[in-house]
Amino acid sequence: MDVDAYVAAHNAEWQRLERLIGSGRKRTGAEVDELVELYQRTATHLSVVRSSSPDPILVARLSSLVARGRAAVAGARAPMWRDATRFLTVSFPAAAWRMRYWWIGIAVLGNLFALALAIWVVQSPEVQASIGSPYEVRQLVEHDFADYYTEHSASSFAFKVWTNNAWVSATALIFGILLGIPTLYVLFANQLNLGVSAGLMFAHGKGAVFFGLILPHGLLELSAVYLACAAGLKLGWTVIDPGPRRRGQALAEEGRAAVSIAIGLVGVLFVSGLIEGFVTGWVHTTWLRIGIGVVAEAAFLAYVVVLGRRAVREGETGDVRERPDLAPVSG
Repeated sequence: MDVDAYVAAHNAEWQRLERLIGSGRKRTGAEVDELVELYQRTATHLSVVRSSSPDPILVARLSSLVARGRAAVAGARAPMWRDATRFLTVSFPAAAWRMRYWWIGIAVLGNLFALALAIWVVQSPEVQASIGSPYEVRQLVEHDFADYYTEHSASSFAFKVWTNNAWVSATALIFGILLGIPTLYVLFANQLNLGVSAGLMFAHGKGAVFFGLILPHGLLELSAVYLACAAGLKLGWTVIDPGPRRRGQALAEEGRAAVSIAIGLVGVLFVSGLIEGFVTGWVHTTWLRIGIGVVAEAAFLAYVVVLGRRAVREGETGDVRERPDLAPVSG
């Protein structure tokens, strides 16, 4: 191919495209149409030059022009802070609010299981003996349970519990697609630890200590775990019964909504981790300790109810989707 002849034949079009891209004023309708047409032509010219000419200067010029033209035609992305704001005020609360009945059901089921287990442990010395020797149980209720919250520095302990709880929640949510079986395992394993600890503490007259140390961070932490389990079970149920939607479509939509919940819970569990690391073991006034936990839990629930209900009423589902790009317009 004669490069000079090709440039001479199309240079006017490339210059015109450059002027349309660099124009600071609003384009007319005719100019928008011309911009799209010249961008498509130039993309074709670039393909021809790449396949027929080794001229690197011309390839670089057209590559830059096509990239700028694509940005002008396809549009500029909205700033990331807008996406983040939309996620926090719309996507996450909408996904959580849509999951409310599953969420409540999981919370009730999990707490009834933990309560029944705790009562069984309290009323059965045989069960207590099977858990550990009298010395081990006494060490747990008199020292280990409370010392757990102060044996490490507050910052490292907060980070540890945050990452652990985030991992547990992610496991419950993501593997819910396996018909919800791993999710149920995570739920009951978590409630098993809670019920056994409560039973041993109450059996030895340490019930007030148990609640005084569990409630500050546990209210928010357990709410997050229950929400993750609810989302995981909903995802697993969608495999079984996708409803009127095609199974692939239903799984894609519920999966993207689950992603919203997973990302949102990272922040929720971060807050509960901070409370567990800096409040539970270090604030020695019980009512203040519990009060901080109650305020955090109430704020989270109000956030979901107020913003989530409003978002769902407006048709939002929590589905993570691309925001529309800002296409070139006239006017």
